[in-house]
Amino acid sequence: MVHVTADMMVSLDGYASGVDATQSLERPFGDCDFEALARWRFEDAASNAEEIEAIVGADAYVMGRHMFGPGRGEHDLEWTGWWGDEPPYRAPVFVLSHHDRDPLVLQGGTTFTFVTGGMRDAFDRAVAAAGESAKDGGRVAIAGGATTLNQFLAAGLVDELRLHVVPVLFGAGQRLFEGVPPTRLEQVSSRSTAHVTHLTYRVLR
Repeated sequence: MVHVTADMMVSLDGYASGVDATQSLERPFGDCDFEALARWRFEDAASNAEEIEAIVGADAYVMGRHMFGPGRGEHDLEWTGWWGDEPPYRAPVFVLSHHDRDPLVLQGGTTFTFVTGGMRDAFDRAVAAAGESAKDGGRVAIAGGATTLNQFLAAGLVDELRLHVVPVLFGAGQRLFEGVPPTRLEQVSSRSTAHVTHLTYRVLR
């Protein structure tokens, strides 16, 4: 059976990015303090290597359109994502979208497939793709952003939630758990480094 995980960087008051409308090419996470949110990944990567490696260790991924890029409306066919020619996923990535686009095949094994049939369609495709590459059903990762993860949590489709909590307050933005019904979690592990606390929870059915 497939195992579904989700990683999310959040501020101490529960925001994963700034206000959605403020996202741009220059500010991928909107009007929040992205440097503070991501310092543990870029300035202290060695201390957080295990968690960073786990984020990109799945057999297939689902992400929202705004995780792929800042565009709205029809796709800019010149845009290939935030990660350059060789994204870190190295697996199929299914991008939720309201607009069609042909699959985008990049170096290193990453293929972005744009799914207009909704979150369940994208999830089913990711499960099938993960099963093709792993005998035990593999791992599907919900790669964000917060709105997409909230939808999957609300639908009861996440098995393991990994929060990377940064000691900064945003006060507004895209909040994790918005619209998610009461849910029981079992703490699996916790670990702190200089800029972040990593919390792993099992989502109880």
